[in-house]
Amino acid sequence: MIISKLHYISQGNTPEAHLENIQKACTSGAELVQLHLSGISEAKYLEIAKAARDITFHFQTRLIINGNYNIAKEVKAEGVHLEKTDVCSTVARPHLYSWQIIGGSANSLEDCEALLAKDIDYIKLEPFRTTTEDSSSIALGLDGYTTISNALITEKPIIGFGDITTNDVTDILETGISGIAVSDAITENFDNIKTFNQLLKASATGEIRHTFK
Repeated sequence: MIISKLHYISQGNTPEAHLENIQKACTSGAELVQLHLSGISEAKYLEIAKAARDITFHFQTRLIINGNYNIAKEVKAEGVHLEKTDVCSTVARPHLYSWQIIGGSANSLEDCEALLAKDIDYIKLEPFRTTTEDSSSIALGLDGYTTISNALITEKPIIGFGDITTNDVTDILETGISGIAVSDAITENFDNIKTFNQLLKASATGEIRHTFK
């Protein structure tokens, strides 16, 4: 299994806008997108996830479903991403296909260690930088990423997230972080996907290769 170095986290004012942006991301060369919806019914989420699966399948783009492992299984997405408030990965794992991956969100070294003990496949470490909408979390920054990367003993990919721009990529990679997840900087300009990929050297041979049990 290959875990892409660049994850696009979908955005939009409506579920349909998320689909439009996923289409734009795929057209612009995204290799992995995460459908990230909240505040809608499970039936609506499933409807949008099926449409997202159709789009990503056409472009041979990997799809991750945020927060709902049942939907991830039903649409045969590549995996599910679980936030800290979602169910534990040990609960989700038996309900997924053996080839589907699970990602988890972490904000500290302790969070990362807890996730690794539960056999997740990658960690999204956040926030790198905070925004005015997310001022409740303390930004980890380059120093936080370096400290956590140095302390963890794992081959599992660690993906950085939190208001990351193209100007941050080189410095972030030097901390030991494997790749990045991006929402704003891509939604605002989908041409940035090409720039991110170039900075990450996210070709088929440059991606993070991980062997799952």
